[in-house]
Amino acid sequence: MATRLRLGVNIDHVATIRNARGGPHPDPVRAAIAAAAAGADGITAHLREDRRHITDHDIDRLMAEIDLPLNLEMAATDEMLAIALAHRPHAACIVPERREERTTEGGLDAAGQFEALSPFVARLVEAGIRVSLFVEPSERQVEAALRLGAPVVEFHTGRYAHVDGEERAVELKRIADAAALASKNGIEPHAGHGLTFDNVVPVAAIPQIAELNIGHFLIGEAIFTGLEASVGQMRALMDAAR
Repeated sequence: MATRLRLGVNIDHVATIRNARGGPHPDPVRAAIAAAAAGADGITAHLREDRRHITDHDIDRLMAEIDLPLNLEMAATDEMLAIALAHRPHAACIVPERREERTTEGGLDAAGQFEALSPFVARLVEAGIRVSLFVEPSERQVEAALRLGAPVVEFHTGRYAHVDGEERAVELKRIADAAALASKNGIEPHAGHGLTFDNVVPVAAIPQIAELNIGHFLIGEAIFTGLEASVGQMRALMDAAR
């Protein structure tokens, strides 16, 4: 059971702003350094097939210039496997990816894609990369992660974040139950997607969850308050929940 809840800050959308105009600014690596100063425990970056935000050069620099662990979000493709094996980040989070989506729209179907994922996960594990599967909070997906030998699952909290009232209570219970099941089976549960200052505390209070990965909201808030203040406030809310 986790005590101090770790915060992974996703810097993808610093790169989104940079790429809207071209050139080097704003710099995602500078954002990673600022997030570290404000209390982040790790940095998350999603290298997409179409390179819409983070680029290969960003990954090169993040590996070389930051002291925090890098969590590389990636689709289960041969190209991304080769990149992960070449860089050997601390962690690789396997996510579903569709080129037409604006953001990751749901969890990976680890159960339905078991045969395809099995050799992919094995290669990453053999390379000493901590594998995480970004999945829906369900017993079926946790059991698939266990059979795949993934040491981490990250539960997709998007549905929880976009409903309220009784529906939110139901989703929160799903996350809590899945986290308890994962932890019972030796899998470390993480969570992320759509988390904000207003909805993070109930998720952060789930005792088995070891890490939250949060990006878009923190980058958006940074426009008004600065990134260190944005990350610092999220860090304080997470700490208070524990």
